[in-house]
Formats: sequence, C-alpha cells, structure tokens
Amino acid sequence: MASRIILFLSFLVFSLSSVLASDPSSLQDFCVADNNTALVNGFACKDPKMVQADDFSFSGLHLPGNTSNPVGSKVTLINVAKIAGLNTLGISLARIDYAPWGINPPHFHPRASEIFTVIQGSLAVGFVTSNPENRFITKILHQGDVFVFPVGLIHFQRNLGNGHAVAISSLSSQNPGVMTIANAVFGSTPEIPSDILAKAFQVDKSVINYLQTKF
Repeated sequence: MASRIILFLSFLVFSLSSVLASDPSSLQDFCVADNNTALVNGFACKDPKMVQADDFSFSGLHLPGNTSNPVGSKVTLINVAKIAGLNTLGISLARIDYAPWGINPPHFHPRASEIFTVIQGSLAVGFVTSNPENRFITKILHQGDVFVFPVGLIHFQRNLGNGHAVAISSLSSQNPGVMTIANAVFGSTPEIPSDILAKAFQVDKSVINYLQTKF
C-alpha cells in the first residue's frame, strides 16, 4: 500500500511539474549565456566575474524595421541571442513595424505567451482558440492599447491605416520560437506531399502546388 502511495505521489509531482514548467528558473542572481557553448535547452553560464554591462543591454530598437516584403511587416526580436543576460530569466521582447495595410501573418509561439502594446497607428489583432471550438477572438487596437495572445494559439496583426504602425511585444520566454502557418505548411523542407495538403484543405492538388511555389 505504501509503495502505491509513493508511486502516486511521484506521479502527481511529475505531472504538476510538467504542467507548470516554463523556462528554467535561475538559481543565482543571473546566468549570462556563454555563447561559446553548445545549446542544450538553454545556455551554460558565463563566469560571473567576466560579466559586463553589455551582457544586459541592446541598442537599436528605436530603428524602424524594413517592411519592404510581401507581408509588409518586420519583427525585430530581442531574445537571448541578442542579450545574453536574458538567459534563464524567461522573458524577451520584440518590435514589430508595419507598412500601410501590412500584416504580421498568422503564427504562434510554441514556448511563450505574448503581451502586445500598440505604440503607433491602429491594428486589427486576433487569435483562434484550439479545437474543437476554433473560436476567433478579435479586436481593433489603437495607440496605447494592450492585448494578450495566449501561448500556442494562432494569432495575427494587421495595420488598418495608410501610415506606418509600430508595436512592442513582451514574451514569456528567453527564446519563444515562432511558427508562421503558411511558411510551415507550404514551405517546409522537404515539402509536405501535396495530396495530403489537398485533402486537408479540401482543394485540388494544383492549388497546393501553386501555393508551395510561393514559399
């Protein structure tokens, strides 16, 4: 009986730790990433005696991103690769620039929730809940408005104006990751077989073949 209780408690602790897990917490004041080491679910710590102020800073976020691309947006991500001091802190930041009517296309972050603030312009934003509801939650945001995108849910933004728009996103991971839906589905390497995608999207294979040429 005692062994069953111990087994049950072990399983419960493991389950809770799996549910609550996110980026690993630091066990010291900081753990500046040592970029000379191999990446194994995070970076090893640089010797604290070698840490400098530059390990905690980044310059250039005031500079607009180049939005001359098919979707009309540019994401400038400030993660642990840009600021080594973010290692183990579980946060990152991004600036998003939008050309007139530009979009940040449907995507999701596998490792982070996102809190999104409009700095300039007006943006339509939204996300879709998971199966089976697939509910579309959307809102128009203006300068100073804030919106939250929950971790792992597909979301997007679109500039609603004839001028440029700017937003800042804070993310709950030092390395949130991103999966842009169209790129992943139609631009994978090697390609997903077109007959699978044709059946999934319920269209002719020629449509899939055309879309794959775009990515």
